[in-house]
Amino acid sequence: MFDKQYMPRHIAIIMDGNRRWAKAQGKPASFGHKAGAKTLEKIVRYANKIGLEYITVYAFSTENWKRAEEEVKALMMLLQSYLDDYSKRADTENIRVKILGDISALAPGMQKSIQNCMERTKDNTGVTFNIALNYGGRDELVKAIKQIARRSKRWKNRDRRYIRRNGFK
Repeated sequence: MFDKQYMPRHIAIIMDGNRRWAKAQGKPASFGHKAGAKTLEKIVRYANKIGLEYITVYAFSTENWKRAEEEVKALMMLLQSYLDDYSKRADTENIRVKILGDISALAPGMQKSIQNCMERTKDNTGVTFNIALNYGGRDELVKAIKQIARRSKRWKNRDRRYIRRNGFK
């Protein structure tokens, strides 16, 4: 076994290589994605068992939208059915599921599955299983810059009102 005092509180996993693994097995990409999901579920269950606080999986970035339409559709179907099914198991195993990223670009059915899964598991006290979907560094920078620009515009307007109100020229 290991000494828990040296155990990290949070680990992160980048879901990468499932397609290559499937291809090496002579199978379609969807086979690799399903196998990766099963392996991930085992990892999360073990993380919960040993008392890890957080596990984050980077599952689908904004860059992944550039993949073949058929593969993206298969990934989304797999993810939605996984969330619908896994939320029941996660709840009975006391695992809290959170989704990180911009879910507004996802299909309404997927958004509903995400909300249902998070709602069902929100009060669980075991490991928090974060699933990063539709996330990306470039996307995050664009959002941050837009937010800064909006704030800057508000501050400029506020400063102008202050100057006028107080008689400064």
